Amino acid sequence: MQANQNNNMKSNNKFGLLSNLKNDIPASIVVFLVAVPLCLGIALGSFGSIEDTELANAMLENNFMAGIIAGIIGGIVVAAISGSPLGVSGPAAGLMTIVAAQIYTLKTYEVFLLAVVLAGLIQILLGFLKAGKIGMYFPSSVIRGMLAGIGIVIIKKQIPYALGSYDKSFSGWFENISWPVITITLVSLIILLIWETPFIKRIKLFTIIQGPLVAVLSSIGLGRYFYDELQPKFKEVEQVSDTIVSTVQTIDLDTLKLVNVKVLDSLGDIGSLFTFPDFSLVNFSNSDVYIAAITIAIVASLETLLCVEATDKIDPYKRITPTNRELIAQGAGNMFSGFIGGLPITQVIVRSSANIQSGGKTKMSAILHGILLFICVVFIPNFLNMIPLGCLAAILFVVGYKLAKPALFIEMYSKGWKNFAPYILTIFVIVQFDLLLGIGAGLVLSLLLLLLSIMTNSFTKSEENGTIKIILSENLTFLNRANIKEALDEISDDDDVIIDCSKTKTMHIDVRDIINDFQNNSSERSGSVKVYGL
Repeated sequence: MQANQNNNMKSNNKFGLLSNLKNDIPASIVVFLVAVPLCLGIALGSFGSIEDTELANAMLENNFMAGIIAGIIGGIVVAAISGSPLGVSGPAAGLMTIVAAQIYTLKTYEVFLLAVVLAGLIQILLGFLKAGKIGMYFPSSVIRGMLAGIGIVIIKKQIPYALGSYDKSFSGWFENISWPVITITLVSLIILLIWETPFIKRIKLFTIIQGPLVAVLSSIGLGRYFYDELQPKFKEVEQVSDTIVSTVQTIDLDTLKLVNVKVLDSLGDIGSLFTFPDFSLVNFSNSDVYIAAITIAIVASLETLLCVEATDKIDPYKRITPTNRELIAQGAGNMFSGFIGGLPITQVIVRSSANIQSGGKTKMSAILHGILLFICVVFIPNFLNMIPLGCLAAILFVVGYKLAKPALFIEMYSKGWKNFAPYILTIFVIVQFDLLLGIGAGLVLSLLLLLLSIMTNSFTKSEENGTIKIILSENLTFLNRANIKEALDEISDDDDVIIDCSKTKTMHIDVRDIINDFQNNSSERSGSVKVYGL
């Protein structure tokens, strides 16, 4: 016992928050550089995906800061409470479609924030109720289908921003497109894809200088080029032809659509960065608020638990994250984020893996990355406001592709149609209708296939030397009744029958009655009936 205590003390010293700063500080910088474009991109994806174009534009104009706030809270608050040594939390791609749908339903961001606060409360309750294994009760085919469906929706919703048309309808995607925006999107996308190649991943320098950062810097440079270099040339031609006026209008900073976060006049104005839930606007009898809260809580918890599992697997020290504590931490983060205007939070595998690859050892790296995000917003917001939305759309294209890449479809297909069918159905319903409806459809189909499997896998039947042998399965329920009765009814009266129940551990009374009836009626048969282990 004394030896175990000594080992625990050594482990605590080894992974003390202050004893690994030489590793955690560089890792936090890398995670920060990854998080900045992702936080902004997820804000774009969340608000820009709202079906109502006017409402979407209003959200983007006033609430771009929500993504950064969620990143700050995910870094400082969640990491401080969490037991995950390397997990990094923040706004997640998996919640973008939910955010867009719920804001569209609730109409105001202030009411939506209340739903986020309530979602956090639900997660805390789930943690105290030891629901950290809730993810184990969802079929992997449905969870993977959910993520793939979200990925496809993300790609679809970012097409207008990639084209510079900013029209939500399909027919409007190719109207009033902006070639400067398209150029920025394509260049950003090429850079991101290059950074995904094995050659680049093998170079240690490029694990520090991440692809999203390079894409952002490149897009800022291109944006300035289009505005500073091409604009004057078109202004000179404007005098010659009136038709050039429309061309001039396509090459200004407004058309390029840049990030728009609030710039502080002084540190005393920090409070102006936040948006607070307006409880006066909420009718607590409105079921939409509670539906939104439950939806956010369930999906955020599932995504977090999946990321926790993935992060623990790639942890070089093979530490295990306490899942119930993680739900409490995520719940506290969502409550805090909702109170000050941030997006919902989950643990995010992209940032967590970047943390591990960069040599992070403790959760101090996640905390420091949150502090760096706060410093960035307070002191260099003008830099953020130079980032074109086309670049963020490209980043989200890659995120969506990773969630729904063809290799995942092939992998699920190889596992058999009973796994593939719920996977495809979940994706289809999510893309065509709604996320919760898609999850529900996948679960229902999975349960139906399970019931079918239970009903049809009741026994094995063989025949040797004119004797039919039926070996019953380990667990038999009333669902097996019809299958077993049908098999017994097909046996001719002159056949000898052996019914082996020796491997059966549980047998429903309905099944037992069928076997007893068959045995009791054996006197009317010319063939023998023997039952073992009943």
